[in-house]
Amino acid sequence: MTRIPVCYCGNRRIFGGVFMSMLSVIKHTSEPLQVILMTMDISYKNEKFVPFTEEQRALLERTVKRKNPESTVEIIDVSEYQKKYFDGGKNQNNSYTPYTNARLFLDLLEVPDKIIYLDADVMCCSDIKEHFDIDIEGYEFAATLDVVGHRFFPRKYCNAGVLMLNIPKIRETGLFEKARVMVRTRSLMMPDQSAINRHAKAKLVLPYRFNEQRDIKPETVYKHFCKGYKWWGPILTSYNIKQWHRDKVHEKLGIHTFDDIYEEYDRIIAEAGNRELIEI
Repeated sequence: MTRIPVCYCGNRRIFGGVFMSMLSVIKHTSEPLQVILMTMDISYKNEKFVPFTEEQRALLERTVKRKNPESTVEIIDVSEYQKKYFDGGKNQNNSYTPYTNARLFLDLLEVPDKIIYLDADVMCCSDIKEHFDIDIEGYEFAATLDVVGHRFFPRKYCNAGVLMLNIPKIRETGLFEKARVMVRTRSLMMPDQSAINRHAKAKLVLPYRFNEQRDIKPETVYKHFCKGYKWWGPILTSYNIKQWHRDKVHEKLGIHTFDDIYEEYDRIIAEAGNRELIEI
C-alpha cells in the first residue's frame, strides 16, 4: 500500500495551524497519508521553541485515521542537525523562525522518495492526489512562482510554502547540502526559500492553483495564507493573516471557504478537553 507523504515543520505552538491544514487535507482526500512532523527543541534560543509533543502526534493520528485507518503520523526530531548546521549561522535572528529551515534536512533522513511539503499556513481546497500524481522524474522539486518574489529575483523564483520534493534527485545534485551552506553563511531575507531557488538545477514550475497566494479560485488546490499586499481603500497595505486569524480571514480577506474546518477544529478541541494541545 502506498501512502501519500505529507511533511510539516514546526513546534508545539504552531500545531494548531498544522492541525487545521491537515483537517482541510483529509476533507478532500480518502487516500492513506503518511504525515511527517519535523520538529526541534531549541528552547535554549527561545523558550517558545519547543517540539511537537507525543500527545499532539497521537491526536492528529486519531483524527486522520477517522478518514482512512491506514494513515499514520510520525514525529522526526532534527534538533541535532539544527545545532550542527545552523547554530551560530547568519540567519538565526530574522523574521522567520529556525523551523522553516528544518526541511533542508530531509535529504539526511530515511524518508519516502517523493514528499509533499506544506507550510503550516497552507489550507487544502481539493484532493491532494492530483498534486502528488504529477511526474517530477528528473526534477529536484516542483513549486509555484512566488507572486511577489519572481518579479524581483531571477531563475523563476518559486514560493517554498508548497513543494513536491524528489529526495533522490536532491541528494544527487546536492541541492539541500548547498542550501544549508548558504543559509549558514549568508544573511538572507527568506533564507531557505532563497537558498533553494539559488541552487536548484532542475525545478518544475506549476500553475498557481497548486499554491494560490492570493484569492481562492474554483480550480485552487492549496490556499497559502502567506504575507502579501492588498488595497484597503486608497492605501496599499502589507498583511500577514493566517488561517487561524479567523476574524481577519472573514473581515479583511473575505474568505469563508474554511468555516466548516473551523467548526470541526472547535469540536475536536472540545472533545480533547485540553485546549493547550491544539489551540494556536
